[in-house]
Amino acid sequence: MKYKGLRGIISYDALEAIRNTNEWMGASARAIASYPQFALMPNPMFKLMSAWGRVTERSFARMVIKPDWKIPSIAGEDGQDHIIYVEPVLEKDFGDLVHFRVARRDPMPRKVLIIAPMSGHYATLTRSTVASLLPDCDVYITDWHNARDIPVSAGKFDIEDYTKYLVEFFRFLGPDTNVIAICQPAPLALAATAILAEEDPASQPRTLTLIGGPIDPDAAATEVTDFGNRMTMGELEHLMIQQVGFKYRGAGRMVYPGLAQLSSFIAMNAETHTSAFIDKIFAEARGEGSEHDRHNKFYDEYLSVMDMTAEFYLSTVERIFKGLEIAKNEFTVDGKKVDLGKIKDVAIMTVEGANDDISAPGQCVAALRLATNVPANKKVEHLEPGAGHYGIFAGKSWRLNIRPLVLDFIDDNLAGNDEQFRRRRRKSGSAAEKAAAAPAANGDASRVTH
Repeated sequence: MKYKGLRGIISYDALEAIRNTNEWMGASARAIASYPQFALMPNPMFKLMSAWGRVTERSFARMVIKPDWKIPSIAGEDGQDHIIYVEPVLEKDFGDLVHFRVARRDPMPRKVLIIAPMSGHYATLTRSTVASLLPDCDVYITDWHNARDIPVSAGKFDIEDYTKYLVEFFRFLGPDTNVIAICQPAPLALAATAILAEEDPASQPRTLTLIGGPIDPDAAATEVTDFGNRMTMGELEHLMIQQVGFKYRGAGRMVYPGLAQLSSFIAMNAETHTSAFIDKIFAEARGEGSEHDRHNKFYDEYLSVMDMTAEFYLSTVERIFKGLEIAKNEFTVDGKKVDLGKIKDVAIMTVEGANDDISAPGQCVAALRLATNVPANKKVEHLEPGAGHYGIFAGKSWRLNIRPLVLDFIDDNLAGNDEQFRRRRRKSGSAAEKAAAAPAANGDASRVTH
């Protein structure tokens, strides 16, 4: 990685200065237009100015805030609410393994590890996914850290390090774990499983569910794959990589900045985002906006972005998208080939959205082709009609259709084929399904891609 010196720091701090200035302008407009004496003037300009200020201040402030989990309590069969505690059980420099402990509840037969994507947003983007699984599962998640807050002394973190983190998490949780990898981590979750299949078969997860992941990016072209193919690695490093500024603990670390990523996210659906913010400003001006309305719930999460280490971003593009190392079964970790054909005992399910413009249909299901030694009866694929990228793991499609299929897939591979558990699930299934189908914290915002 080439050192960019002071120029890179200035670029990073320039982005932060732009964000900070817009937040200040919003706060100033809100304060000025809300001055009580202006209420005597029957001019809608002041209400619109105040509304613009409130929306602008909140939006730009969210960009540097890590959201809270805010998981609601679960209603138990005994009529009591069971509070959810978010507890790190394994802490590492670049990410923690976090457990959602349900107070006063017996251990659940289904142990689920959600591998959250490291692609610009915090793990809290999967909040609704976690909430939908908690009534029926013992849930863990990978909580990746913002690279801007990690000192340079912690060293590098690329896709090989990421894969080794997953191997360690799998070993920690044990062989009765059911892994759900969402988007970006799908190919590396497959690689981590293959490593354990060869080195430590007793620590393999029981099932592996891959949702909208780029296992074989060349299987179906999207704007993401086109961008990766037309840009050279030198251009990507020059245009995308910056050095963390003086404001954060990771000063000097080379990163792909969250604010730069957010610009790309919004540009992909600029018309939709523009319309959403205009509608919100007018709603605020009419006095119809609220703190927890659908717009705020979605954008409080969507606008909260995190930096990725430069080596992780660049190695992902170079090795997963350009080199197709997973798709060609040529991926290596520490110089040793990871043979996906070593996976034999882990059941694999793939989930794709028919309208996914990030990981188009065909990219994720390639995992079933690569797992050549997994029996056919342990392979499941599902294509969700009409679903976009966000919808297949956190939107309406997940809640109504995909979640029940994933739970059935896990149940079909329970150790000992626990019939008593199945009867208990059938008995309580109706209430659980209704709870999962209720609108989650992010609403039905599947029209906006992650």
